[in-house]
Amino acid sequence: MIGCDIVVCSRIEKIYERHKTLFLDKFLSKQEQSYIKNTNTLAGFWAIKEAASKALGVGISKECSFFDIIISKDDKNAPHVCFSQKVMQEFKIKSASVSVAHDGGFAIAVVAIESKQG
Repeated sequence: MIGCDIVVCSRIEKIYERHKTLFLDKFLSKQEQSYIKNTNTLAGFWAIKEAASKALGVGISKECSFFDIIISKDDKNAPHVCFSQKVMQEFKIKSASVSVAHDGGFAIAVVAIESKQG
């Protein structure tokens, strides 16, 4: 299953400037917020969560909330995506991969999910 999302970075920046931590708290855990260094990173995280929900085929919904999608970073600062136990079991997820890029004022993310057989 594959999901993709693209977002205009300035749109996310304007929302953040207006609402600050209220905006962050709506879709990022405190741990995820600690990775944010600038609004491009913030836009990328938004795109990752949207792409992950689209890969599941449900979007952000009662089946998969923003907080069911967990973003982490490795020692090379590359993003990784995983899911809550509830979502892992419900959608029979074996693994997930993410790629995110920024260019021309846009952030784009692609999430690929491998399902367990059976």
